[in-house]
Amino acid sequence: MSTITVDLATKKYDVKIDNTLHTRLGQEISTVWSARKIALLTDSNVGPLYLKDTAKQLREAGFDILELEVPAGESSKSLSVAGELIAKMATAGFTRGDGVIALGGGVIGDLGGVVASLYMRGIAFIQIATSLTAQVDSSVGGKTAVNLGNTKNIAGSFYQPDLDLVDVTYLNTLTDRDLVEGYAEVVKTSALANQDFFDFTGQIKSVVDIRHHAQELSKRAIAYKASVVMADEKESGARQFLNFGHTFGHAIELLAHGELRHGEAVAIGMIAISSRFEQHGIMPRGLTTELLSRLEAVGLPTQSHFIGTTDFFNHLINDKKNHDGVLNLVALGKVGQPIIVKKKIADMPAFVEN
Repeated sequence: MSTITVDLATKKYDVKIDNTLHTRLGQEISTVWSARKIALLTDSNVGPLYLKDTAKQLREAGFDILELEVPAGESSKSLSVAGELIAKMATAGFTRGDGVIALGGGVIGDLGGVVASLYMRGIAFIQIATSLTAQVDSSVGGKTAVNLGNTKNIAGSFYQPDLDLVDVTYLNTLTDRDLVEGYAEVVKTSALANQDFFDFTGQIKSVVDIRHHAQELSKRAIAYKASVVMADEKESGARQFLNFGHTFGHAIELLAHGELRHGEAVAIGMIAISSRFEQHGIMPRGLTTELLSRLEAVGLPTQSHFIGTTDFFNHLINDKKNHDGVLNLVALGKVGQPIIVKKKIADMPAFVEN
């Protein structure tokens, strides 16, 4: 088993990575939590696969389990759903000494973190990440949020878990599409991290390769993200680098109205922003092609007709990274050397269209 420790000023916790964790959930969680009530949150995709067994293991370890299941998809990542879950916990008599476990992908991790942070001003929280996106990205670092209207991740908090369990066995039940969208975040991280990791993603030529190397990919991606989070927990500096591809990607994802997965939109966003930065001499020639080859090798989309539309620019205005009319965009001086490029919103049409 690999263990990566996230050591922050006010919190320290482990991310455990192993393909047998799903068989000893009660044992692992008992190492960080005493007996208590647990709101075990999942969705309608993951629940039928893993909720019953997870609840059984936790009950056998002495925990009192309230099973909570929401519809799968972004629509559940809302303040109204969070309020409904909090009401159910209050009815069940949850106190400040109890906890929330998020069993699922990125949506459930975000929703569970928001609920845990709000209930009685904050109760204990654990993540059991079941998607590649959650395992390599969203479950690590404490960023939790819900959507409001057409604005993604606008209401939330930094709320670190007590433990993060990553078992690649859960990926066996993902469709190829759901697996591959998480791989977009791996490619992003490899480009930000170092040449060795980037070379490793260059060896991934198929979905089969992703499944075969999933544990190593997760370990490398998590190690990099943990190092960034420890240097900048609240995203005032280096943590902004993790937004590479996301500013354009979030706009594209919202405009697609559910037709694109998050990672698919990020893949498109990475290529869109990189190609423009190459044209403007900010990124080295050929790096966009290297990114493109990694993404297209596993079937990720890399183009969108939404880029450059009026609605696209309107979403950039509403992006939470808009600071008084200026966007902090992420570019790569070279592999392993991310940089922040400030662009005025008013200048974005010319930047995108040229």
